[in-house]
Amino acid sequence: MSDPEEDLLRKAGCSEGIIAHCRAVCTVALSFTRSPVVDRNLVREGAMLHDIGRSRTHSIAHAQEGAAILREMGVREEVARIAERHIGAGLTADECSLLGLLPRDSLPRTLEEQIVANADNLVQGQRETSVVRLLQEGYHLKRRLRYRQYRLWIRMEAFR
Repeated sequence: MSDPEEDLLRKAGCSEGIIAHCRAVCTVALSFTRSPVVDRNLVREGAMLHDIGRSRTHSIAHAQEGAAILREMGVREEVARIAERHIGAGLTADECSLLGLLPRDSLPRTLEEQIVANADNLVQGQRETSVVRLLQEGYHLKRRLRYRQYRLWIRMEAFR
């Protein structure tokens, strides 16, 4: 039986490597969904589709591209916002502008958006990594972005 989200990723043109990464992110994300306040189905769908924009670009713009693809495909808006807001711990509209992206508030606001962004931070390729490694390897990022990632991780650990 085929997975509908994997079918959408393939239809968009994602490689098997991207699909495997999305599966790994989904596995990690679901480990944060034990609380009854979390919409487990939304987390699963969002985690599987968060990198669909990589079918068009591997730049940081893949998040906004992914949201556009999902909206074009008629996928519900909550899932499109997960794709749009999953970069690091999110980006403000000003930060998006400075990076050459559309000036959109791309900070993960809902619990489900935060879970997927955090899970993506904790997966490199297809393997789970630690927050320590994430922060060490993100040394080139501005301190406020690293701090935002760390604060997101702390908040999400309460749901594991």
